Amino acid sequence: MIKNQELYEFIRDRADDLTENWYNSLDKDRNGVYGTQNPDEIKLLKAQNKSFHLLFAKLFDPEMINYDEEVHRWVDSISKDTAHQMTPLEEIIAEFFRIETQYMQLIEKYVIANADQFSAIEVMKWSKGVTDSVNGIILEFTHKHMEAAEKRLNAQQEMIVEMSAPVIRLTDNIGLLPLIGEITTYRAQVIFEKALTQCAEKKFERLFIDLSGVPIIDTMVAHQIFQLIKGLRLIGVQTSLSGMSPEIAQTAVHLGLDFKDIKMHSSLSRALELYIHD
Repeated sequence: MIKNQELYEFIRDRADDLTENWYNSLDKDRNGVYGTQNPDEIKLLKAQNKSFHLLFAKLFDPEMINYDEEVHRWVDSISKDTAHQMTPLEEIIAEFFRIETQYMQLIEKYVIANADQFSAIEVMKWSKGVTDSVNGIILEFTHKHMEAAEKRLNAQQEMIVEMSAPVIRLTDNIGLLPLIGEITTYRAQVIFEKALTQCAEKKFERLFIDLSGVPIIDTMVAHQIFQLIKGLRLIGVQTSLSGMSPEIAQTAVHLGLDFKDIKMHSSLSRALELYIHD
């Protein structure tokens, strides 16, 4: 126990040196957190690294009873850090392995300085402890990093979807919903829910839905378009569909969707022209 305590203090007291040596040996000619030239970001990066060393040293502290919990907290905070999120995962993992090498060299230095005090078995246990702990941290960090990245990506996709097809006001009581690009079932659900809400809020009496920018839709999306029209009708909004391709029309026919009470037009310009002269 005393020997572990001494090793803990040996590593802990060298946290600043470990951080400076690590940072000075970084390949800074790259993007991401390791290549930043911003003084504040460099200061934060060093602080994060030093906090890791102070924490990792506790692996050898006989009085440490919640090491795993502290590691979990550190990993969680770094995995959610914006700068680390913008850094390729393989680069971060590579730095963990470089830090592992630092500890192996530090243990070697400690053992050489105290050659008569330790058995080969004790040294092997320390080395294995370092390897096992670093590997565990890498596995947990990888999982947390990917989880945080997925959440961020989903949030961005949701924002893009919500902004991708807004209802445009043409007049005080007329709106336009131009649909462009591939429409997935999820995107259709979000767009059509927003369309209902916006039409109600803006007190529209008519909504032109233009499909000319949509190459093809599946049966679920075609069904949701039909449901949107029914929903709009319930809140007093008349609809006109324009730009329906033969493929979309065929999908609607196969579904048995009845558009006979809906005004259909070959193009948006034709729909607007007929409405103006109606």
